[in-house]
Amino acid sequence: MSKIIILNGPNLNLLGEREKEKYGNITLKDIEASCKEYAQKNNIILSLFQSNIEGELVEEIQKSRNNQDGLIINAGGYTHTSVAIHDALKILNIPIVELHITNIYNREDFRHKSLISKTATGIICGFGSEGYVMALKGMVNYLK
Repeated sequence: MSKIIILNGPNLNLLGEREKEKYGNITLKDIEASCKEYAQKNNIILSLFQSNIEGELVEEIQKSRNNQDGLIINAGGYTHTSVAIHDALKILNIPIVELHITNIYNREDFRHKSLISKTATGIICGFGSEGYVMALKGMVNYLK
């Protein structure tokens, strides 16, 4: 059984309420339910964590180095600003998938730069909430 953690950064707890034209009506709870269903069917031990606080995300990343086989992260706005998250991800010796609901390259210029990408094994962006299950599938295949 693979152990995979999905980390979600700031404002993702408000999916379904915020910027529906970009993110749709699906909530983080809906996304988590889809991921749990996929994990259960595919013998994955799945951990889920969301925080609006940079330091809490860093702590979860650090913990993952000893107890996870893979990490999926949608760092939200921290993608473009957090050297601390970048540095924590660099410590890991497990595969990392960087995930975005929208295509960050079709958005504002400041979103075109990701501080996480250089640490990532792979990147998924622009497929909406479906990207989460895509990331899990990709991670499982990569771990094989």
